[in-house]
Formats: sequence, C-alpha cells, structure tokens
Amino acid sequence: MSEMHFSEEHEWVVVDGDIAAVGITNFAQEQLGDVVFVDLPDTGKTVAKGDEVAVVESVKAAAEVYSPLSGDIVETNDVLDSVPETVNSDPQAGAWFFKIKMSDPGELDSLMDAAAYDAFASNEG
Repeated sequence: MSEMHFSEEHEWVVVDGDIAAVGITNFAQEQLGDVVFVDLPDTGKTVAKGDEVAVVESVKAAAEVYSPLSGDIVETNDVLDSVPETVNSDPQAGAWFFKIKMSDPGELDSLMDAAAYDAFASNEG
C-alpha cells in the first residue's frame, strides 16, 4: 500500500499511479460517532482541491468531506450506501469514499504525512 497523506480537514489519501483513494481519518470518525449515512459524489464529476464532495451523517452531526486534490471522480465506494457504519469500523482502509484521477499530483505536496497529521490532530482534540 502506498504512503498515506492527510489534509487539515481530516481526509486521508492513498495514491496508486494517478488515482487517489480518499476517506476520512480515524480521528474524524471518532469525533462524529456512529455513522448512519454517507452521501457520495457522482462519478465523472470534476472537482477542485477544497471542494465539498461528500457528506457524512452520524447520530451526533453531519460533516462535509472535502476533496484534498483536484481531478475527476472515477469511482465511489458503494459499500457505504448499504453499510455506512464501515466508516466507524474501518475508516482508514475499507471505508474509502471516492477515487479521484488527479489532475495535479503536485497538490500531494501540500498534504501531511502520518507524523505531521498525528501532531495536528492531537492539537485539535
């Protein structure tokens, strides 16, 4: 598995070639509590870094999911439609939200590595 990158909005990114899988971090799902619904983006949609692309609803709150990269949505995780609680049980692997074909791989440089993200998240708590 490729190295994980993280955004300040608590999304993770794993890159395979020019495709990046995106989900929310363990920290984010812990803040949300029990996830009951995930609204995923449409495939084929072009997004810019920072665009709101999905929504996660939990018993406590609803939270926007932002795209940490620019590009085209090429796939969404249909499992989350029927089993949204996967976000709680497997947030940083099985519960990816969407895959994006990156239009500017250089944007990865603006994301954090795991150590930097852990430090950032510990200051958020």
